Amino acid sequence: MAASDSSVSFDETDTRSDEMHSTIEQWVDDLVDHVDDAQTSEEFQEWLDVQSRFHDYSHRNTLLIKLQCPEATKVAGFNTWRNEFDRHVQEGESAIWIWAPIITKQCPECENSPSYHENTDCDYDETPPEEWSKGLVGFRPAPVFDISQTDGEPLPELETAAMGDAEGLVPALTVAADELGVTVRIVDADQWEHGDAKGVCKQRDIHDFTPIVEAKARTNQADLAVTLIHEFAHALLHFDIDDEAERSKREVEAEAVAYVVGRYCGLDTSGSAFYLAAWESDDPEVVRERLGRISRTAEALIDVLENG
Repeated sequence: MAASDSSVSFDETDTRSDEMHSTIEQWVDDLVDHVDDAQTSEEFQEWLDVQSRFHDYSHRNTLLIKLQCPEATKVAGFNTWRNEFDRHVQEGESAIWIWAPIITKQCPECENSPSYHENTDCDYDETPPEEWSKGLVGFRPAPVFDISQTDGEPLPELETAAMGDAEGLVPALTVAADELGVTVRIVDADQWEHGDAKGVCKQRDIHDFTPIVEAKARTNQADLAVTLIHEFAHALLHFDIDDEAERSKREVEAEAVAYVVGRYCGLDTSGSAFYLAAWESDDPEVVRERLGRISRTAEALIDVLENG
C-alpha cells in the first residue's frame, strides 16, 4: 500500500475547490483499492482466524468482565489459551468469573438434562435420554483470564498506526478544535480508561455543550494526529446519531476522513486499509457511497488547518 511522500497544497484560488474535490475523490478510490488488497492479504486472514476463536460474550458476561478486570481486552479459558494460542496463564493470576452455558442432552418436554429430568414430575418417555438432542439447560460459573494475565506466543496484530513527520500537527489540531466546536483532551497512557481504543468522542460537556474528543497520549505524533482527525470526524458527522447499526459505517467515514486529511498532511495513513477491512470487511464500496460526507468533512478540516 502506497504511502504519501509529501504534503500537497491547493494554492490556486480559482481552481482550489475543484482540485480539492478531485484529489480527495482519487485518494478515496485509492483507499478502497487498498481495503480490497488488505482483505485478501495473508496477514489479514491470519488476524481474522485468531479473532474468530474468541467468544462473543453476552452483555451480562461483558459487564462481569469489566467489573472484575476493567482493563481486559481479550479473555479465554485456561485450556483455550494453552491449546489454541500457545499461551500460558501466569502463576498467581486471579480468574475472571463469568457464566458459561451448560450444553447437554435435553428432555424434549421439560427441557431439563437427564439427571434433572429424573427428579421432576415430567413423564416424557417417548425416546430414551441417549437419543435426546442437545440444548442449553443452564449456566455455571467459569473462570477466564485476560491476555494480560498470560505469557507465550504473540497474537497477530494489524499495523494500522500512521507514520511520518507530524511536527506541529497535534498542536495545530488542538487549536483547530475551537473553530470546529470540539473540546480536546490528550490523556496520559496511565490514566486512559478506554481499553484498546486510541481515541473516543464522548458526550457533550455539560458546561459548554460541545463534543469532547479524548486521545491516548503516545510518542508517535503522526498516529496521535490521525486519531484526533478521526475523532473530529465523529464529532462533526455522527455525534447525534444513536443507531448502533450504523456503527461500522460511521467508523468507515471517520477513518476515510482521517486517511484523506492525514495524506494531505504528508503522513503515511496506509494502515487505514486494515482498519477499514476489520470494520467493513464485506463491502469496501460503502466508502465510495459515502464520498460526499467524507469529502465535505475532509475539506472542512483541511480548511481549518490551512487557515489556522
